[in-house]
Amino acid sequence: MKIYTKTGDRGATSLAGGERVDKWDVRVEAYGTVDELMAHTALLGDIIAEREEAAGALHDDIERIVTTLMTVAAIFAHGSGAKPVHDLDAAEIAWLEGRIDTISAGLEPLHTFTLPGGLYEASLAHVCRTVCRRAERVAAAANDKFGLPEAALIYLNRLSDYFYVASRELFSIFNVKERCWRLNEKKPDKILK
Repeated sequence: MKIYTKTGDRGATSLAGGERVDKWDVRVEAYGTVDELMAHTALLGDIIAEREEAAGALHDDIERIVTTLMTVAAIFAHGSGAKPVHDLDAAEIAWLEGRIDTISAGLEPLHTFTLPGGLYEASLAHVCRTVCRRAERVAAAANDKFGLPEAALIYLNRLSDYFYVASRELFSIFNVKERCWRLNEKKPDKILK
């Protein structure tokens, strides 16, 4: 089987189920953004796996998240009226909430916003968080126009929260101080550990 089909050369593509749409269709944008998020998430997992201090629970989380994101992309790739190949199990949302709660319980409480930067792995978790937020916005637009399964939308919302607490956990694991944002200050403060 050839990897190229030439069917998209004129700016159209097929959704699962055969419906032909423009490549800028909001559903294509939704599953394409989830695909982008999967790639960033996998990169984060690969980088974490190289660091003995961070290997373990976070790396295992990332493996599960990448698989679940593939399911979300498959759900978003279905055309109008086509039955999705997979449904997202609500247990994935409960699992994310549990992981967020577990990670958060071991972190210093925050009293201000944090800034990305200061630790490569944590900064990449913030990249994942922001791409996830974009995927959520695009999915919300697709939902408004075409209707999408609610569980997939909720999952993206929780996942961005997960990436935020994962970034904080990475700072803690590597014993690096987080950068805090302070209004009207030129230099960010550091959180005291």
